[in-house]
Amino acid sequence: MKEPSRQLLWERRTQTPLLVLAVAFAVAYAVPIVVPDASARVHGACTSVEWMVWGAFAADYLVRLALSEERGRFVRTHWLDLAAVVLPLVQPLRLLRLVATLLLVGRRARMAPQIQLTTYVAGSVVGLLMFGSLAVLSVERDAPDGNIKNLGDAVWWSFTTMTTVGYGDHSPTTGLGRFLAVGLMLSGIALLGVVTANIAAWFISRFERDDQAERLQLAAIAELQAEVRALRGEVARLGGAADGTAAPPAVAGPGAPAQRPATAPTP
Repeated sequence: MKEPSRQLLWERRTQTPLLVLAVAFAVAYAVPIVVPDASARVHGACTSVEWMVWGAFAADYLVRLALSEERGRFVRTHWLDLAAVVLPLVQPLRLLRLVATLLLVGRRARMAPQIQLTTYVAGSVVGLLMFGSLAVLSVERDAPDGNIKNLGDAVWWSFTTMTTVGYGDHSPTTGLGRFLAVGLMLSGIALLGVVTANIAAWFISRFERDDQAERLQLAAIAELQAEVRALRGEVARLGGAADGTAAPPAVAGPGAPAQRPATAPTP
């Protein structure tokens, strides 16, 4: 069995700590938005946590890059991780870093494909609803003409936007808020497409398995019928040999040549 590479061993060991850091980042991101009247010490602590988490993920990326055997391919296939490290920690780009962080942790999880896809979809829906609400609330709360002033309005707006219902009772008025709305709508459509494709693929694979099982059953039945016919012929031959008489002619199957009747020998 091939031994795992150093990069894979590193990813396995850091999977749980990175998940904890991602949760800490989420909390640090949400507290100043949900509790805007918190003390300056709380805001400073949240900012410090965000910087610490960013530094940890930046160090993790550099370590994995150093341990990778094909660094060029690693950069190409982990471009989202690189973007999460390079982008500055400002509003609303730190939300993108959080999404990238969660995707990184989820991609490292060792799960079956079906469970992994379900986890991705469920986690993406919850994450987009939660942090989309926080992001739009942070930019729309102080807008002069804004109508998203509290967390409840923001969550309702995120839900109707992701499902592309759009009642219109709450909508962003700033350019940044509308930019977030476009991203949320496209994400909702993409997730709906993933769910639909997964359900369709499940039904197709189920039908294919049923058809294959039916073909195997038909082949087994045909083989048993052939064996039964062969056993009948053998029993008839043995019975005729014991009685000293000729065995009755076997019934020709469809497509078999007709047997000629036996003639008595001439004296």
